[in-house]
Amino acid sequence: MKSKSFRLIGLAALALLALAIAGLAEIDRQPSVHGQADTLIDVVRQATEPYQSVDEAVAAGYGLLHGCVSGPQEGTMGIHYVNGDLIGDGALDPIQPEALIYEYRDGQLELAGVEYIVFVEDWHASNEAPPVLMGQLFLYSGSPNRYAIPDFYELHVWAWTDNPNGTFTDWNPDVSCDEYPGEAVPEPAGH
Repeated sequence: MKSKSFRLIGLAALALLALAIAGLAEIDRQPSVHGQADTLIDVVRQATEPYQSVDEAVAAGYGLLHGCVSGPQEGTMGIHYVNGDLIGDGALDPIQPEALIYEYRDGQLELAGVEYIVFVEDWHASNEAPPVLMGQLFLYSGSPNRYAIPDFYELHVWAWTDNPNGTFTDWNPDVSCDEYPGEAVPEPAGH
C-alpha cells in the first residue's frame, strides 16, 4: 500500500513539475525588455525605434501604400508604410508589425504608431478565434473596402503619438493629413 502511495505522490509531483516548466516556457515567450513581460506599447517602441527614420523602414522592406488615410471619423490613420512579406504570412508577431504609420509634419515623416494586419482567411487557416495580441483584440474589416484587399483583422498601436481616443483605436484626432503633399513626399535618402 505504501509503494502505491509513494508512486501516486511521485506522479503528482512530476505532473506539477511539468506544469511549472510549461508555465515558465510561456512566460519566456512574452516579449521583454527588462526581464519582465512588457506591455504591447513597450514592445512596439523597442521594435520600431530604428524606424523613426523612414530610410531604415524602407531598408527593412516597408514601402508606401496609398496616401494619407483619413475618414469620416475624427482624426486620421496617417501614412502607412507596409511590409508585403509580413502582411501575407498569416502570422502576428509583436516585434514585426505589418505596417508603420507616419505623419507628415514640418516637411518630415514622423513615426506615429504601427498597425498589425492579418487576412481573415490566412488567420483562420490555423486559428478558430479572432486574433489577440498581448491582450488586445483585433478589429474585423470586411471586403470590399477602401484598400481593395480581402477581409482582414487589424490593430492600431499609437506608440509614438498620443491618441486621446485610446492607444488602440483606429482614428487619431492628434494626427493630421493637412500637410501631406501626396506623391510629392520626398523619397528617402539613397532611394
